Amino acid sequence: MRVAIDGMPLASPLTGIGHYTLELAKGLAAVSSTDDFALVSPAPFLPNAALEVKHNSLANLSQVNLKSNRLNRYWWGLRLPLYLTGSSFDLFHGTNYDIPRWSNVPSIVTIHDLSLLLHHHTHEARLVQRARRRLPAVARSARMIITGSDSVKREIVEHLKVRSERVAVTPYAQRSVFKPISLPESMDTRKRLGIEGDFILFVGTIEPRKGLLTLVDAYADLLRNSDLTPQLVIAGGKGWLMSDFMSSVSARGLEDRIRFTGYLADQDLAALYSSCAAFVYPSIYEGFGLPPLEAMACGAAVITTDIPVLRETVGTAACLVAPAGSDQLARAIANVMQDKSYRERLSRAGLEQSTRFSWERTARLTLDVYNEALRGGA
Repeated sequence: MRVAIDGMPLASPLTGIGHYTLELAKGLAAVSSTDDFALVSPAPFLPNAALEVKHNSLANLSQVNLKSNRLNRYWWGLRLPLYLTGSSFDLFHGTNYDIPRWSNVPSIVTIHDLSLLLHHHTHEARLVQRARRRLPAVARSARMIITGSDSVKREIVEHLKVRSERVAVTPYAQRSVFKPISLPESMDTRKRLGIEGDFILFVGTIEPRKGLLTLVDAYADLLRNSDLTPQLVIAGGKGWLMSDFMSSVSARGLEDRIRFTGYLADQDLAALYSSCAAFVYPSIYEGFGLPPLEAMACGAAVITTDIPVLRETVGTAACLVAPAGSDQLARAIANVMQDKSYRERLSRAGLEQSTRFSWERTARLTLDVYNEALRGGA
């Protein structure tokens, strides 16, 4: 079997979908040495992503950067379909919600979540309009659909009118870099980032659906109503409505208490996950929820929202709070910081929960989907 995999998520700084694409491609090549896999993109891969593929010495995983020409602007509608038509691939896997508009090669697609449809108010209007137009067509055209959780599978079936048998769940996993780091080992990262003493950590893109306004309200309550004085560290790239969020921080007088690190390298993230007093993830909607799982793999005590998809990911190993409940979140943070035995129980439970996920398992489940698709789909 020869599979072309959408490599475009590796051409820009890696976030959730980029990491998914890279880890899945490496996992597939490792568990299925008799099959060939190619990451295909019209743009060059970032150097670190390209090097990671090469350094794994997987002879059956290649990178294909098609030479730039005027057809690249019509990637999904013309350039990619023409490339696949002239190739010997058996299957195309779109890892980022999209597949070729037409092709003689069957496609499967990963739909990570339906945030653009179900929480459209948290996204830019142009992206919402494209999703409303494109996602139903993709769901109809793909031979099979992959997603990371049962919760999102139910949403796809309901809102995209897809038969349940055509949607496969392949849970994602934390990457191997995320493991406990001792406090002394984490100090270089903390000093470089200006983090002193106890701190609360959030990791993710700064955007409305991540619940950061709730987190800031809870943090302000914590400082006002307790003797606790941790820093709040927000690690992630700038997203939509960043200016509104910063205005909210300023209005509460918290500019000097909140540390924005921007996008961080994996080793720095692992150091912060391992040394935070609590990892807090108040998201109102997720497709899977990788940051809480990464934090658990590093031994952090995790506080997150009680929504179906995050219950799938964290199980009973996290402190769950109601979405948008800043009072409850403030109390949860205080409990975790003040009760050492509770914090340690969450840490142990999280480490155990994280062992239930692996990219090898994700890759094997994905291979099953490929074989089902080549048999004609469900």
